[in-house]
Amino acid sequence: MTVPSLTQDVGVSLPPDTQHAVSVSLPTWESCVGYEEGEQWVLSKMKNGYPRFFLDPTITKFAQAIIHKHGSPTQQALLLPSDATAARCVDFFKHQVPALREGTALKAVSFYPRQDSFGNFEKKGERNTRPVVVAVLFPRDHFRIAKTFWQHTGDGISSRRADVCHKAFDAGQLVSCLTPLAGPSKDDEQLCKGPQRYRKQSVKNTSALGTESHRMGNNAKSSEAKDYSQYVEERFGRNMDVKLAASAKLAIRRRIAGALTADMDLDEAVEIEKIKIDGRGIRGVQGLSVDDVYLYPSGMSSIFNTHRTMLKCKGSKKSICFGYIDSYQSSLKAGSADNISFPYIDTLKILEKWGPGCTFYGHGSSDDIDDIERRCQNGETFLALFCEFPGNPLLKSPDIGRLRSLADRYGFAIVIDETIGNFLNVHVLPYGDVVVSSLTKVFSGDSNVMGGRSVTRLEGIQRCC
Repeated sequence: MTVPSLTQDVGVSLPPDTQHAVSVSLPTWESCVGYEEGEQWVLSKMKNGYPRFFLDPTITKFAQAIIHKHGSPTQQALLLPSDATAARCVDFFKHQVPALREGTALKAVSFYPRQDSFGNFEKKGERNTRPVVVAVLFPRDHFRIAKTFWQHTGDGISSRRADVCHKAFDAGQLVSCLTPLAGPSKDDEQLCKGPQRYRKQSVKNTSALGTESHRMGNNAKSSEAKDYSQYVEERFGRNMDVKLAASAKLAIRRRIAGALTADMDLDEAVEIEKIKIDGRGIRGVQGLSVDDVYLYPSGMSSIFNTHRTMLKCKGSKKSICFGYIDSYQSSLKAGSADNISFPYIDTLKILEKWGPGCTFYGHGSSDDIDDIERRCQNGETFLALFCEFPGNPLLKSPDIGRLRSLADRYGFAIVIDETIGNFLNVHVLPYGDVVVSSLTKVFSGDSNVMGGRSVTRLEGIQRCC
């Protein structure tokens, strides 16, 4: 059997012809450098990219449609999944540009499904009062700030959500509402709240979010024909009915917890009344349960929201971030500014941009831990220490046993990112108060889904607080 080789074309999806792909072909070192330096011969060929760094064309088209109807040519839109996320985005804008005020230039528009338009999206007898997407409209010349929020928080919408919601938007199945963050509404926007968000449409349409067919309007051809990508998504079970979302999330959490070890259908997984866990607890940590596993839209979101939660819990304190300097480069250029440091850059930026800042250690060495201990002995306090185990890309690891001892003694939390090894291969739960991971790397054989998770030791967090 001949094994097909990977494509050598710059900018195409990996695997080839994969909708919603999170990997892109940069087959040469030159193309990698060109991408990092923003060279057009690379960027102009890219059909997709890693979603936090590259805005998928599906998302961009939906944002442009919203601007056309609700904004102006001087604006762009950042698409987010909730009012709370949009509120944080607006706050970030105002913090970065104090002169920017909510109103015409900066506003958030929430989109809700019209009553009866998204029948399968809501539970029977209930109305979902949460938006399916929120657009933060901002001045076009401040795109860099929007991109920073998108990249560092990991809280943007997925290309799948953009695809479905854009179709519903074009079909008139979404009601737009200015959130309390925004200023005066335009004539075609409705200021509303609670159940009044839902407006019955003039033409009956039974299309539902998550059903096999998205019938838009009265176009018979459109309702009968599926494009190829939609067929593939549904044929191979990648698009589930949204009514099953809660059950699917529970099954994922049980799998991560190590409590669901057999291969079984979703119905079987969620019908198990009692998860059998050995006497040591989940993965050898006493007291942990499936309820301590949290899911996020991306691995970066799990880190961002862990940091945000700790700031609320413990107050405004600096954190510590561990990175690793290339020892080979260090030996060549000892003492110079050219040593190559490898922190996970977005974690470092989160700690710097949200909260009072952080102390960065570039070696993650015993000497660095000695310095942390001296600081603590001298009365300095910290919110948390963030590290990778192992580090990316040098695969170096800190002495987490010693760090655990210091954290217990001086009352700071330890957050461990285990993405590179992932929870199937490394066992760091006994040493961390929160262990985070990007599921994007392991939860799809087709490289076309995103997700993140955290496992939280509540006892440790309460002790730190």
